[in-house]
Amino acid sequence: MAEKGVKIAPAKGKLGVLLVGLGAVSTTFVAGVEAIKRGLAQPVGSLTQMGTIRLGKRTDNNVPKIKDFVPLATLEDIVFGAWDIFPDNAFDAAMNAGVLDKDLLNQVSEQLSSLKPMAAVFEQNYVKRLHGENVKSGKNKMELAEQLIADIARFKSDNGCDRLVMVWAASTEIFLEESEVHGSLEAFEKGLYDSHPAIAPSMIYAYACLKSGVPFANGAPNLTVDIPALKNLADQMRVPICGKDFKTGQTWMKTLLAPGIKARMLGLEGWYSTNILGNRDGEVLDDPENFKTKEESKLSVLEHILQPEVYPELYEGFSHVVRINYYPPRGDNKEGWDNIDIFGWLGYKMQIKIDFLCRDSILAAPLCLDLALFLDLAQRSGMKGVQEWLSFYFKSPQTAPGLYPEHDIFIQLMKLKNTLRHLRGEDLITHLGLEYYD
Repeated sequence: MAEKGVKIAPAKGKLGVLLVGLGAVSTTFVAGVEAIKRGLAQPVGSLTQMGTIRLGKRTDNNVPKIKDFVPLATLEDIVFGAWDIFPDNAFDAAMNAGVLDKDLLNQVSEQLSSLKPMAAVFEQNYVKRLHGENVKSGKNKMELAEQLIADIARFKSDNGCDRLVMVWAASTEIFLEESEVHGSLEAFEKGLYDSHPAIAPSMIYAYACLKSGVPFANGAPNLTVDIPALKNLADQMRVPICGKDFKTGQTWMKTLLAPGIKARMLGLEGWYSTNILGNRDGEVLDDPENFKTKEESKLSVLEHILQPEVYPELYEGFSHVVRINYYPPRGDNKEGWDNIDIFGWLGYKMQIKIDFLCRDSILAAPLCLDLALFLDLAQRSGMKGVQEWLSFYFKSPQTAPGLYPEHDIFIQLMKLKNTLRHLRGEDLITHLGLEYYD
């Protein structure tokens, strides 16, 4: 390996993966890892486990697996912990979620049954449709944060973990905009003592996580770590953070199709998207305040990819509508339906229709795995603060102040792989290729 790479601490010992929420996504993730460890299934959908990376020229035929190229923790190294507002262990929660076959769950029942959630930080106002009983109490939000910090330390010690990462896989909170209490660490900590209403439970988890020196990934569209106070704390503590909102179903389709429409300079008149889903996520998003948080996350993608300010003739004023409907019979098997009105040469109109019958948690679980492993790699590489190279996994990628987020999934993947090449001192790949024709 070239000497100009970054010094990366080895991935020795156990990696504790702390999950906020032990619902459909988390139990599908945990059960999947346990099943893969036992050779019962393949890690399909995971870039860290199945993806490759080209090094050097195409003629070199040097294409190792990503997990063989960068020093990632192995699946055998992972130990799981979780918080949830319901007391069910991971086996009962997975049975209740109904995502995975009972036969598969029974084969990993011992591991799942031993994962019992710690009492959660929860406030009814942020997720009105859920009523939890496995919940912490404290005289103010700072005391709740201190209880989480104690949980993190206890988990690390009890499980003999060398390192930890935290992934938010819980519900979407009500819509919050950045306010004064989020502007500085000092204001935020005062707000914790004052139990300020603009400090959501997810922010309390993120604060406790960063104070404990643990990387944090935000899998929901909540504001959470996307505020100056917590970005500054991540920098101070030299801890990587990333988010927000796992890019799984319909928005993933948008980040695949919209770059293609733009690449061919075709116009867009409108994009109508509707979702039907029946899991706990659907129930929570049935509340207008929670839906607004998700809607903001889903709506921003097309504007950024299509750049109507640069291409007004093609994209100015296009209609973009997003709907989510709670439909209990569908369970975790979400249906995303898109109607896309485009126009081509001489303004002639055409349509694209998509009906994506996807499984929400099946698509999200490998993202949880990749983010846990890549965040751990980032921390061992001395990277801190916002990890924009992990935008590949999110609907609303975090960026440095003043930067627009890159939503094109192909650019995101190139950025991710070039970051890995940079870490290992390999030449970045530009796809120029002129040397083959000199």
